[in-house]
Amino acid sequence: MILLNFTHPLTAEQIAQAQALAGHPIEEVIELRVQFDHQQPFLPQLAELLADPRLAKLDWQHASLLINPPSLNFITALLIAELHGRMGYFPPILRLRPVANSLPPRFEVAEVLNLQSVRDEARKTR
Repeated sequence: MILLNFTHPLTAEQIAQAQALAGHPIEEVIELRVQFDHQQPFLPQLAELLADPRLAKLDWQHASLLINPPSLNFITALLIAELHGRMGYFPPILRLRPVANSLPPRFEVAEVLNLQSVRDEARKTR
């Protein structure tokens, strides 16, 4: 499994947590820095981000991907729509949460959200 990380670098502990929750070994982590200019349209900035040469080798329809999405909701919404278009399904994403009473603040992987499963279940309510 390849973990595409669109936020702060993950610790070895967080990667191990993600791997345990996903039930698959994480063979590679690709760190992608998301720093969008709020004064410019986001879609061209997303296209530039996803033009990263490390992503060119991915077989979007067959690669086993896990996504740690950006913190900003607008960028995440665009990213998920773009990835669905490339992959043909919604990728699973990580949800991190603060570790209670930790100083300095730390985060742990809370769960892997299976977006495709959520979508499939929602279709039953149409």
